[in-house]
Amino acid sequence: MNNGTVKFFNDSKGFGFIKDEESNQEYFVHVSGLIDDIRENDEVVFELQEGRKGLNAVNVKLA
Repeated sequence: MNNGTVKFFNDSKGFGFIKDEESNQEYFVHVSGLIDDIRENDEVVFELQEGRKGLNAVNVKLA
């Protein structure tokens, strides 16, 4: 599991970005990959999965 912070999340569009704590990489997250509801600046844990345009955050939970 990776640790990170929600940098941006748009509830109405159902997507956002999570910044990885260790690598400082930003990963796309879609509402379908969420376990918990998230908001900007929430601390989260997540897994990475290959998507159409690179790695996506999936199984996203509040830390």
